[in-house]
Amino acid sequence: MATLTFDSLNPATGETVGTHPNQAPEAVRQAVGRAEEAARWWAAIGAAERRRRLLDYKAVVTRELRALARLVHEETGKPVGDATLELVLAITHLDWAARNAAKVLGRRRVATGMIGLNLTATLEYLPLGVVGVIGPWNYPVFTPMGSIAYALAAGNAVVFKPSELTPGIGVRLAELFEESVPEHPVLQTVTGLGETGAALAADPRVKKVAFTGSTATAKRVMAACAENLTPIVAECGGKDAFIVDADADLRAAADACLWGAMSNAGQTCVGVERVYVVDAVYDGFMRELSERVANVRAGEHYGPITMPGQVDIIKRHIDDAAKSGRLVAGGTGAVRAPYVDPVIVEDVPEDSPAVREETFGPTITVRRTRDAHEALELANTSAYGLGGTVFSRNARRATELARSMRTGMTAINSVITFAGVPALPFGGLGDSGFGRIHGADGLREFARPKAISRQRFAIPGMNLTSFSRGPAELERLIRLVTFLHGRRKR
Repeated sequence: MATLTFDSLNPATGETVGTHPNQAPEAVRQAVGRAEEAARWWAAIGAAERRRRLLDYKAVVTRELRALARLVHEETGKPVGDATLELVLAITHLDWAARNAAKVLGRRRVATGMIGLNLTATLEYLPLGVVGVIGPWNYPVFTPMGSIAYALAAGNAVVFKPSELTPGIGVRLAELFEESVPEHPVLQTVTGLGETGAALAADPRVKKVAFTGSTATAKRVMAACAENLTPIVAECGGKDAFIVDADADLRAAADACLWGAMSNAGQTCVGVERVYVVDAVYDGFMRELSERVANVRAGEHYGPITMPGQVDIIKRHIDDAAKSGRLVAGGTGAVRAPYVDPVIVEDVPEDSPAVREETFGPTITVRRTRDAHEALELANTSAYGLGGTVFSRNARRATELARSMRTGMTAINSVITFAGVPALPFGGLGDSGFGRIHGADGLREFARPKAISRQRFAIPGMNLTSFSRGPAELERLIRLVTFLHGRRKR
């Protein structure tokens, strides 16, 4: 028999943060039913009114910033400062989505070409209806809001299922939305365990699912969606690489690398996990990195491992890496559940779990390479393809390396900064998933393109879409196409 409620626990202390209903499939179906009606109303009020409501919601969330950050801190264990940064980024994205939806999705005329000279053509993007969002626990506001804000701005209603580890913040986000949109439940939160999320993904009235989580879970969600041909945006794990070129600013590179790897206890899908350093600057970089990591402490600079089961994976990776590589910081005793001290291991074989599998903890492997070309080749061997970083003073060279990285996003001379630019799409390829949130691509992800062509006048002797078409009309068409397209380019 399924439990009726479940507790949200502070992973650092084990204390209960809140108790929430474990909503059964029937409750999810009822929420989707309410969302269907809300979606029709939300779409009908128009882009300008949605913009006003969403900007008001942004103000409400900003007003509650301190309280929300405290709740995120309690449910995840991350420092309040990190929770605040997460919320600020979410607010920024909410603002961008609200302000840009009409421009990106609104009706516009498109060129028809010579063949369609007598036509006028328009393209617009219309709401899907109900969007289901299944969120993660590591960034329980920023990550799901990257789907929620853009789906709402595109004119959809949203049913949000937060992680069972962080349900409280998901509930609060929906409660605050009611202050700006009290008429209909345009944004609802359903809480529960895996069965709750499965029911949301399987409901045929949900027109798109945005999922963030592990690659293995994404496959199960995709299987549920496949029953109804429901499209899905899947933002899965990563094994992001960090390349340090021969001309890099080593102090800046080491500082960014350490934060990208250790912040949020390494529980970041676009966090740094693999570091490739060109031989000419390897020793200097490692000195800088070693000096900095000595001052980073678990429980002070970052929080605990939020999901208890992840501790075993982190320990397995550390133990395996320590057998073949050389420990620079930390070691097999770094795991002090629920905390893990910083771990840096160099010269770990590329086929080891610590290099191939997502660790999702405060650990990095570092390898010396002949040059940036070898570093790039090694970076691109991963099955994942989410984000990455390049440090180089040569802008052209850095850009070439960044473009050649097999990832959806790459930062140059900074780390993870692409996530803070609302106009940039966020997403990956390979085992990191597919589809995009954020930016214009993120708005279009939650809308359906609608193409319309209208004949303005008839062209005498060129009625091509009729059974009355004769040989003369076909000959005129051939001559026109030959004139327009028949000349070879030299």
